[in-house]
Amino acid sequence: MTSLATESEKALDKSRIVNDFSIHVATINGSGSQSSNNVLMRSIFQMGIPVSGKNLFPSNIAGLPTWFTIRVNKNGYIARKKEVDILVAMNPQTAFEDVKSLPAGAVCVSPVELKLDAVRSDVHHYQVPFTELAAQATDQIKLRKLLTNMIYVGVVGELINLDFKEVEIAIARQFDGKQKAIDLNITAVNKGREWAKENIKKADPYAVERLNLTKGKIIIDGNAAAAIGCVFAGVSVVTWYPITPSSSLAESLEEYLEQYRKDKDGKATFAVIQAEDELAAIGMALGAGWAGTRSMTTTSGPGISLMSEFVGLGYFAEIPAVIFDVQRVGPSTGMPTRTAQADLFSAYQLSHGDTKHIVLLPGSVEECYSMAMAAFDLTERFQTPVFVLSDLDIGMNNWMSDPFPYPTKDLDRGKVLNAEQLNKLGEFARYKDVDGDGIPYRTLPGTNSPIAAYFTRGSGHNEKAQYTERPDDYENLMNRLNKKYDTARKYVPKPEITIEKDAKIGLIAFGSSDPAILESRDQLKVANITTSYFRLKALPFTDDLRKFVESHDRIYVVEQNRDAQLRELITMELPEYATKLKSVLHYDGLPIDARFITDAIMAEER
Repeated sequence: MTSLATESEKALDKSRIVNDFSIHVATINGSGSQSSNNVLMRSIFQMGIPVSGKNLFPSNIAGLPTWFTIRVNKNGYIARKKEVDILVAMNPQTAFEDVKSLPAGAVCVSPVELKLDAVRSDVHHYQVPFTELAAQATDQIKLRKLLTNMIYVGVVGELINLDFKEVEIAIARQFDGKQKAIDLNITAVNKGREWAKENIKKADPYAVERLNLTKGKIIIDGNAAAAIGCVFAGVSVVTWYPITPSSSLAESLEEYLEQYRKDKDGKATFAVIQAEDELAAIGMALGAGWAGTRSMTTTSGPGISLMSEFVGLGYFAEIPAVIFDVQRVGPSTGMPTRTAQADLFSAYQLSHGDTKHIVLLPGSVEECYSMAMAAFDLTERFQTPVFVLSDLDIGMNNWMSDPFPYPTKDLDRGKVLNAEQLNKLGEFARYKDVDGDGIPYRTLPGTNSPIAAYFTRGSGHNEKAQYTERPDDYENLMNRLNKKYDTARKYVPKPEITIEKDAKIGLIAFGSSDPAILESRDQLKVANITTSYFRLKALPFTDDLRKFVESHDRIYVVEQNRDAQLRELITMELPEYATKLKSVLHYDGLPIDARFITDAIMAEER
């Protein structure tokens, strides 16, 4: 006769959910949990299983709640998953709310003293004596709180059948070269693992099994990827003021420059300047761009607001500089550690008067890398500030990616005349449209020719850079700037377009919404809703936009802001198709998820 325990184990085995769940770790900011979360995520990744990691942290002081979510998905979906499958509830401040928000059948790993089993009876509870285990791991009281984090790695690892050889490799990587720290953390992991093996009777279905889907891939955040791209682009001057979530871009870039951009005598061939504020930062970047170096600044929404006047100068006087805007929630201070796509209007038309800027819209960490290089070519080709619009989700979170391709193209410095060319021409008018594309020629300071000099001014000027307030001169200048912008349509990154046969519905999105869109399209297909997809990569729009909108009955514009900024820009571009455009708007500060998109579209299509 078969025992009840054996029958239960057989039922559990049949219902196993393998390589498709999320782990949600709730801790306290500043508790050292980031290292343990990275170890847990990387251990799963090293088993060949696709993962992504999202960190939700407070914007002010240590001691406040923070959450880290690891998504495990055999199909390679890397967008945020709304539902939590395994909760590690380590923070007493949020534990009751965290466990209440779980779906029925989820897992809750928690300190035994919280007694969370009294809160929900329809959840699998594993209550662990973390304090006791930490005391066994070390006799140093100050270290026990830190080691508690590694103990939950051991507990969760045992629950999901994690290969602990991979955990040891991940720990060695995390604490590179610090053997005492490596040994101590491995001890803590083993304490959790051994306790779980001896005391937990597994009742949940979640497990990992080794795959071979991550070979050759990397895990990186968008800010680090953009920094690498800037190095390859030949950036020489970086001016910035610290602001979340862009600071790590400048910090990573400085590390790379220190490592790779020194001459044979060890002297830096670059300058990284922390300015007194964002206004000074963009002023310095424009000054360096005017002088002929490749320059940039990095900031977020509040910094963009402060940069308005100087960016207008760069546009009107035609000075190159790259501006990275890692977007966060606004207005005002908003929520500095939450993500959004709400700076599209700001970046596109920053400054007073008639301005239209080139804006690049990376949708992956690889594009943060490649578009960083493209931005420097575009800013010098068009002699104008160029924006790269990332956001906190893509900029600061962990994404799985293929390795980045090594650049093979030469740098595009644009229309720069040297002394030999000037002397051969015999004349030079700084703002004259010689080639009919709206882009004038420029010279760099120090060019050894008597006709190289010109005035750079933010007031009215004619083709020869002379001051003027003549109406026709101003009108000619503004028309030429507009022609230059139209020329940019042929140079900016093309959209990524997927056309499905007989699809009446088209989706348009940009940036970090892309992973959720890809997953949502699969969900919609299961519901017999076929969609085409247009992923915008840059402004200005290319001619592809009109063709896409014309060829579909309904267009859903998916974006992470309240005011449908992209839809409004499309309406301005194609006013005759305004009635085709519908919005899917997500703006609670959390990364957009596929189910949100799917539900919104299905509600409209019913």
